[in-house]
Amino acid sequence: MLLFFVLGLFVHFVFFGSIFDIYFTSPLVHGMTPQFTPLPPPAKRLALFVADGLRADTLYELDENGNSRAPFIRNIIMHEGSWGLSHTRVPTESRPGHVALIAGFYEDVSAVAKGWKENPVEFDSLINESKYTWSWGSPDILTMFAKGAYGDHVFTYTYDADSEDFGAHDVTKLDTWVFDKVKEFFHAARNNQSLFSKLNEEKIVFFLHLLGIDTNGHAHRPSSREYKDNIKLVDAGMKEMVSILEHFYGNDGKTAFIFTSDHGMTDWGSHGAGHPSETLTPFVTWGAGIKYPQKVSAQKFDDAFLKEWRLESWKRQDIHQADIAPLMASLIGVPFPLNSVGILPVDYLNNTDLFKAESMFTNAIQILEQFKVKMTQKKEVTLPFLFIPFKLLPESKQLNIVRKARSYIKQRKYDEAKPSHLLSCSCIAIGVFVAFFLLLQDCPWTYYIYCLLPVPIWYAVLREFQVIQDFVTLLLTVPPSYFVGYLLVFILGIEILVLSFFYRYMLTAGLLAFAGWPFITQLWTRAKNISLSWIFFSLLLAAFPLMPVVGRKPDIFLVMGAGLLVLLLSLCVLTSLIKRKDSFINEELLLHLFQMLSVVLSMCVTYSTHSSLRKKQGLPLLNQIISWLILAFSLVLPLLSPTSLFERLFSILLSLMSTYILLSTGYEALFPLVLSCLMFVWIQVEQETLQQRGISCKQKVTSVRFTCSTDITQFRQLYLDDVRRAFFLVFFLVTAFFGTGNIASVNSFDLASVYCFLTVFSPFMMGALMMWKILIPFVLVMCAFEAVQLTTQLSSKSLFLMVLVISDIMALHFFFLVKDYGSWLDIGTSISHYVIVMSMTIVLVFLNGLAHLLTTKKLRLCGKPKSHLI
Repeated sequence: MLLFFVLGLFVHFVFFGSIFDIYFTSPLVHGMTPQFTPLPPPAKRLALFVADGLRADTLYELDENGNSRAPFIRNIIMHEGSWGLSHTRVPTESRPGHVALIAGFYEDVSAVAKGWKENPVEFDSLINESKYTWSWGSPDILTMFAKGAYGDHVFTYTYDADSEDFGAHDVTKLDTWVFDKVKEFFHAARNNQSLFSKLNEEKIVFFLHLLGIDTNGHAHRPSSREYKDNIKLVDAGMKEMVSILEHFYGNDGKTAFIFTSDHGMTDWGSHGAGHPSETLTPFVTWGAGIKYPQKVSAQKFDDAFLKEWRLESWKRQDIHQADIAPLMASLIGVPFPLNSVGILPVDYLNNTDLFKAESMFTNAIQILEQFKVKMTQKKEVTLPFLFIPFKLLPESKQLNIVRKARSYIKQRKYDEAKPSHLLSCSCIAIGVFVAFFLLLQDCPWTYYIYCLLPVPIWYAVLREFQVIQDFVTLLLTVPPSYFVGYLLVFILGIEILVLSFFYRYMLTAGLLAFAGWPFITQLWTRAKNISLSWIFFSLLLAAFPLMPVVGRKPDIFLVMGAGLLVLLLSLCVLTSLIKRKDSFINEELLLHLFQMLSVVLSMCVTYSTHSSLRKKQGLPLLNQIISWLILAFSLVLPLLSPTSLFERLFSILLSLMSTYILLSTGYEALFPLVLSCLMFVWIQVEQETLQQRGISCKQKVTSVRFTCSTDITQFRQLYLDDVRRAFFLVFFLVTAFFGTGNIASVNSFDLASVYCFLTVFSPFMMGALMMWKILIPFVLVMCAFEAVQLTTQLSSKSLFLMVLVISDIMALHFFFLVKDYGSWLDIGTSISHYVIVMSMTIVLVFLNGLAHLLTTKKLRLCGKPKSHLI
């Protein structure tokens, strides 16, 4: 009986505690990238005055004599700044109110057990992002923000907690203490060179927390003389503080001022709930970057406050309390608080449309970052088949919205919007007409597909009419001679690609043209070493399409030579890495040596197998086991290497070369090595050409690292030169396809390629191995282009669309070249050409995913990666 009683008690305790685990878990996430407006801010410093517990109506209304209780603030509203109501949220307490003001997010439900004195989870704030912050006021509020700040840039000055006495004779001393300390501070700064220099930095904040009004409200009620007199004292003190600040900085006009409250108060002197007297707080701002008063004839609001306060002629702009944080960040040019959900109130800003648009864009990206981190965290702890993405904001839509916004900003179309239903209705009408026309003629069902498929395609095209218009506008800015020349070169390049399916030596012609490319650009004059490397490896690669098809003339010594060249290159790279790094990590060194060992084993196995088969002794079992192990490890070992661009790509090359050597019979073993060298040079070339256009590349190639997450804010607008990059990719893929043989025909395959793995006929296994041999050069090209996308800030979606256009133009050629007469070889070859080109985009998606996996993923054999909380 006692056991059941204890068990029941335990179960009820679990049920009791479960609600805190289920309902009161913090929604905050960490790991976002800071976002800030890339334009110079209007203010160098910000002064934030928070009158704790101040009701909006008590501040704005006139007294019984028709005079304002806050004449200084009233004068600001009428002559210097902008004003409105700040709408707070429940619970209307000091801690969540100040967090909303300064950090930009509302109550953290996990704080239910903490009360108002401390936030249970670390969070980012304006104070944390500032260069320096000086704050004066209550220890309950100031220490909360100082605790979460990194470094030593937040300075707090607080009175003793015992001073917050509701029964004290005069609690206005809480506010006079703040004003006195600020005056002493600026007086002392003139004789303190270190402090004086800090005060003249940019991105600094002065935070004055004024608790007297709240304390008087609790003690005497908001309708009391004490509460109203305290408002007068705060108004006079603020006037003096503003004067001191302006005088200290020589009236430079670079100070922004904000006056508000964390919450209001009920008539009976309490707060915490959602009554309008608690949720409506004043908001007044003026100074650098803020609009001047706007006189209006009429305003539409659901309340009668304007008439009661006699402010109907001055434009009122209401905001949400969390919107104040991004406004302050925008004014002084610091990153928006990472956890902020506030929306920048641009109507308060007195700045250019470009600055407003850039600030709104930064605000949107900052909020989107939280969504992405939250989704990633949820995905990591959810089984794949149970994870349901947010359907209204898939990644494709994110990219599209960001791309359009960035495009409109660049075109100075800051107010662009307004979707229309005319296009969709027109397309539906056309579709119905076409279907009815086919129905009358009693056409086969396939005709409906052929005739109706263009309708949704053209609908998708015309929806991007703005992009088409921008493209046409861009073309009109290009000199006609340059455009015609570019078009002719593009057409010639497409024709070379088409002809290369029939004549491999056309690839040689294309590579020779690539070798001469630096001479017709500025690349030769700006980067001769890179240009010489590009020319050398282009010419070297151009030799392969002139060689016989693989398998016709096997030569084991060429395979051994390729292995030796890989080892020699590995030693050079290893030496370079050791010299470049202060301390070469043991794990990295061991991995590099292990990959070199796998290349040596591949050479030994290949030579031993060749000798054994020549003596008709069969495939040695040990050779077979080692071959399969090398194949298995070839896709795992690169994931153990560092994610720095050069080291990861070279690790991929070593792993894939060890497998490729096992699958080689002759000169083709040299092909991936030469192709990879050209790919390494290509990465350098593309970054150099981008810099020639005046586009800054933030990092050198040697310092770039592959990352799993995509920073969509770094994607740039497409240029005409990006069409060339897409063409280069297609050309290199076709070269990887046909560089060592015309594999569009089945008779090109040589079974000797798989003898290191098996000699007993197994069509599926042998076919899979030979297919992997074909794909290895593809993977090397795609990994290189993963790096090109990263270093040139090129969107993979944009790339895919351009490659799709190029492959579709090629497919159109082969569509008309399909034969239904002649030998089966001619018919099969014509069909295979068409299928290969049409499959190119599908294969590209697969290869892009594989390349992304190989370049970005990082496996750790032991220990866990260090994590840093922001």
